[in-house]
Amino acid sequence: MTENGFMELNDVQRLDELLSQSREQPVILFKHSDTCGISARAYREMTKLEKRVALVTVQKARALSNEIEARFALPHETPQVLVVRDGQLAWSASHFRITADAVTRAVEEAGQ
Repeated sequence: MTENGFMELNDVQRLDELLSQSREQPVILFKHSDTCGISARAYREMTKLEKRVALVTVQKARALSNEIEARFALPHETPQVLVVRDGQLAWSASHFRITADAVTRAVEEAGQ
């Protein structure tokens, strides 16, 4: 876990473990850029969540970011949040659409 309660992901093995957990409950992936002001705003929003958040810092884990894009057929964007349930993309948002409330609602809906 990082200092803000995020679980940092750096490799495909950890991603696979996280996605297997999505069979029991929705999981949250947050693709973040250390150099983007919009991503910093989204990071602050994500710290408000009471759920565990898997953090992929693109500058540190570019290959993993590319793997996420390929698996879920998404274009690269940062910041970007994905809610995954049963290994499938249930919801995603990027940039200013990332709010703690929106992610909370998406997780609740995916858990039903």
